[in-house]
Amino acid sequence: MHEPVLAGPAVAWLDIREDGCYVDCTAGAGGHSERIAARLRGGRLLAIDRDPLAVEITRRRLEGYAQAEVVHGNYAELCELLRGYGLETVDGVLIDAGVSSMQLDRPERGFSFQEDGPLDMRMDTSGGISAAGLLAEQTAETLAKLLRAYGDVRFPGRIARSVVERRDHGKLNSTRELADAVRDAVPRKALANDEVRQVFQAVRIAVNDELGSLDRGLHAAMRVLGEGGRLVVIAFHSGEDRIVKRFLQDQSRAHRVLHVDGRVKEVVPPLLRVLTKKPVVPDVDEVRANPRAHSARLRAAERLG
Repeated sequence: MHEPVLAGPAVAWLDIREDGCYVDCTAGAGGHSERIAARLRGGRLLAIDRDPLAVEITRRRLEGYAQAEVVHGNYAELCELLRGYGLETVDGVLIDAGVSSMQLDRPERGFSFQEDGPLDMRMDTSGGISAAGLLAEQTAETLAKLLRAYGDVRFPGRIARSVVERRDHGKLNSTRELADAVRDAVPRKALANDEVRQVFQAVRIAVNDELGSLDRGLHAAMRVLGEGGRLVVIAFHSGEDRIVKRFLQDQSRAHRVLHVDGRVKEVVPPLLRVLTKKPVVPDVDEVRANPRAHSARLRAAERLG
């Protein structure tokens, strides 16, 4: 299993204090969590993941760290999760958005088109709608909109019609059949695998409401970060990175509150100071060791008073 992407920079930008309190919102296999826990002396770490398997793996990995607790949940509900552990404010929040290698490498989870598997794609296998369930509800028009919104798909209309036709003939029951439906619709076969990858990404994002969770998680982080606390976010998809960039820009600007007649009632000062003028990206060695890291972008900010 690969080391977590941008592990060194992520921990460095968190600027960990030994007695501080930190949250790893997307624990995955526990790589980032372990690096944080190893730096704590009297501090506390809460590692969260919506995937029950990830929770199990991270709990085993962090067994030797009394300062770490692992919880099953969605970081979109960060405030509620922290209150359940008696926490109101923290010194750092890490969000590593997107799918994990652990999920991609297990065909039975249905995230990858490299091997055949069920059309599942749920990060939280304890509930929610699967990819098969989502695709069963779509018309060709609504599916095309979904592919445009989440996947940068070049032929969304053609692909959507192909998927719906296969589904209506009972031939959309596995990841291989979804991939075949995409390949059948792509006019230039040299682009087929790229389009399959983008379609799988779009369906996965929709199944797990990843962009919505990211947006809610960022706002929740603002409510729990104490003064001087750090927010570190790693994004892999252009849509994710756009949300993060705009959020940091918005929170790092002063806002005017107006009276109904347009006069300025008050000026609300910035809540964040952006620390990364440009996103931090993996170096050549990391991408060579883990090609999935090539699209990663890290952004960091500090909570103001």
